[in-house]
Amino acid sequence: MRMVTQSIEYQAFTNATELAPADRELLDRARKAVSTSHAPYSRYHVGAAVRLANGNIVTGSNQENMSFPAGLCAERVAVFAAVSNYPGVPVASIAITATADAFEVNRPVPPCGMCRQAIVEFEMKYGNKIRLILGGQTGEVFVVHGMETLLPLTFHEDGLAKK
Repeated sequence: MRMVTQSIEYQAFTNATELAPADRELLDRARKAVSTSHAPYSRYHVGAAVRLANGNIVTGSNQENMSFPAGLCAERVAVFAAVSNYPGVPVASIAITATADAFEVNRPVPPCGMCRQAIVEFEMKYGNKIRLILGGQTGEVFVVHGMETLLPLTFHEDGLAKK
């Protein structure tokens, strides 16, 4: 047996004003997308903005349903809308943020496990790393370069049976 240790690397900014203008714009678009959230059960409103390689920006927000598995996270709403409307155009970066009815979100909001796997698939499809800009209402903002940082033991298609 051998013990393996992995570490992650990301950029941590004190707040959004320290971001490069393009990243700040994408996070601002994600913050605006929060207003379209449908979250009557969790009361946790998430917004995401996707910048494509051609410069277009597509936004999405979480959409809950009384039957919880039927809802979708903001990240998947935005990514699926982007790749559906701009087929063949790689996703370059995604910004994610949230607000809550009962408290202030003062830390970066990372994607859930299902969203991480969905985003990984588009990295594999297009052969490029996707940058993530993770913010809250206030506080630090993290910039992550590539999904393997957040999902180091990624499930790849070579794990599926092939004919």
